[in-house]
Amino acid sequence: MRVVMYYNNRDVRIEEMPKPKIGPGEILVKVNASGICGSDVMEWYRIKKAPLVLGHEIAGEIAEVGKDVPRYKVGDRVFVSHHVPCNTCRYCLSGQHTACETLHTTNYFPGGFSEYIRVPALNVDRGVFLLPPELSFEEATFIEPLACVLRGQILAGLQPGQTVLILGSGVSGLLHLLTAQALGAGRIITTDIQEYRMKKAKELGADLVINAKEDIPKSVLAVNENRLADLVIICAGSLSVFKQALQSVDRGGTVLCFAPTEPGIDLPLPVNDFWRKGIKIMPSYGNSPADAVMAIDLLRSGRITVARLITHRLSLEEAALGFRLVSEGKDCIKVILSNLA
Repeated sequence: MRVVMYYNNRDVRIEEMPKPKIGPGEILVKVNASGICGSDVMEWYRIKKAPLVLGHEIAGEIAEVGKDVPRYKVGDRVFVSHHVPCNTCRYCLSGQHTACETLHTTNYFPGGFSEYIRVPALNVDRGVFLLPPELSFEEATFIEPLACVLRGQILAGLQPGQTVLILGSGVSGLLHLLTAQALGAGRIITTDIQEYRMKKAKELGADLVINAKEDIPKSVLAVNENRLADLVIICAGSLSVFKQALQSVDRGGTVLCFAPTEPGIDLPLPVNDFWRKGIKIMPSYGNSPADAVMAIDLLRSGRITVARLITHRLSLEEAALGFRLVSEGKDCIKVILSNLA
């Protein structure tokens, strides 16, 4: 079968690999669509394991079913989670599923940028979800990133009517915009430095779109009754963006670190000011099975529509172009590789 082998952001090759063989409790899934995530092009994060087959936002059809898999059959349309928690450790039992060691060590093989994936028994047990008929394969590739966004906003305690500032209007920032709308946020403000993304944020209903090179706190105060934002969501990894976030959050507010910095970068934190103002800073990583269920329901019901985020539909053979588009981050939002032939 064909796979997309990642060496670095500028070296992405189509290679051949044997189709995976499944065992008891496992399934083989034919990948019909796979989204390129921003984390796929975080070279500092990926290159240490290269060469490898990436891809964790997939949707497809079950091609084979192993022994002792009663819940699924050949032909079922499914979304498959790359990482799944154990659901029994102290972290899972306290609701911190993404801190679970099992979640950080489970995956399907070889990766979503391939014609077929072998889904291990643990993932079959708690990471395979039947697609409702309302969802296309392309739309289903958003289940994983939307589940991550949902988890972040719920953990951050977003309340109806609150002012939300989203720093970065790539695909994760725009998903945060759509999710905040669905969860009842009041005023939603977004930023970016790319004109294309700023225009897209405005089209999707942002109340104010600010060029990130401007004075962000001043612009927020001007449109928000002289208050800063209740929730600031960081969707870009630059240290300058993190500093903007610290300057833009209101008293009693929350800064959600949805994007990471590169390794070794420390954030200068005004601890005394934040202590006095009751400001909370928190990260959010990944999602749990429950988050995926919520994401599917929001997509199925049409409360969040994601097809308008897709800017490029490419074949596996065009994967190198897709990686270049995403890594450059210019005139594109979501790039999807299709394998429908």
